[in-house]
Amino acid sequence: MLTKQIAYSILDLAIVSKGTTLAQTFNHSLALAQAADEVGYTRYWLAEHHNSEAIGSSATSILIGKIAEGTKRIRVGSGGIMLPNHSPLIIAEQFGTLGILYPNRIDLGLGRAPGTDQATANAIRSDFYQAAMSFPTEVQKIQDYFSIKNASEKVRATVAEGVDVPLYILGSSTDSAHLAASKGLPYAFASHFATTHLMNALDIYRREFQPSEVLEKPYTLAGVNIIVADTDEEAERISTSLYRMIISLLTGKRDQMQPPIDMTEELREVSQHSTVQQMLKYTFIGSKDTVKRQVKHFIETTEVDELIAVTNIFDGKDRIKSYQLFAEIMQELNGKG
Repeated sequence: MLTKQIAYSILDLAIVSKGTTLAQTFNHSLALAQAADEVGYTRYWLAEHHNSEAIGSSATSILIGKIAEGTKRIRVGSGGIMLPNHSPLIIAEQFGTLGILYPNRIDLGLGRAPGTDQATANAIRSDFYQAAMSFPTEVQKIQDYFSIKNASEKVRATVAEGVDVPLYILGSSTDSAHLAASKGLPYAFASHFATTHLMNALDIYRREFQPSEVLEKPYTLAGVNIIVADTDEEAERISTSLYRMIISLLTGKRDQMQPPIDMTEELREVSQHSTVQQMLKYTFIGSKDTVKRQVKHFIETTEVDELIAVTNIFDGKDRIKSYQLFAEIMQELNGKG
């Protein structure tokens, strides 16, 4: 049992499996969110990505609306909106509207990466690099648009003023840790793929944290890859889809997610490559008992307040089951199971 209660949430990329349409993919995301709503997950976040056959969450705010409409309790939001891709005014209007439609249930996580390749980033916004360098200023604009005080300004997001949509700063390096700390905002680290700077970023954030109107003390979230099945062997088999996706990503051969296969010696050898191992350092695969030990050690090591579970596997039913088993793990670790 843990020394403090740890929230558990979901990050979804609306992964497109081979042979599955985008409409089916979006319905799978809704089914997962509804299942998560029933088993105690705190929030369901969707990540913004572009120009990928394997990822369907490009129009992030629209999918957030679909998920929020089809669920009852769970918070729904972005993990995150890549702010340099957008006008802060438009994002404030979109999320202010969502916050009005689904009161006290919408989160706005903000990141500074493009969420795509350089050519696509340029197609989205020709001055992307300049916008990325202005990330702290752009975040402040979002905060201003949500403030009631902005009512006297010449430019307003009238649908956002005074609406309760909490902001989260996302990061995959140490840069955003400084910003989240200075603004007194919650900090979410993308350790499900960017593992190198996790501990350093958490230390910077906690050391530099300045209390704010929204947060008295640091609040940290960390992404982890989770695949849970009835047995270690079944979880390993299901995980082959994830390993094949990562290998395709690293070799530049991007494709939709492939169905699982029996673990081969060749795939096992490639999965042990240092680059793959580093990228998937915080990946916990196995039965409930196996994953529970790994997760407990991760929480005790990082002292995070919340886990964001990422389960990129082929079959929608397997994914729901994995998340249900992970909820059981977290309830047991929290002393509620």
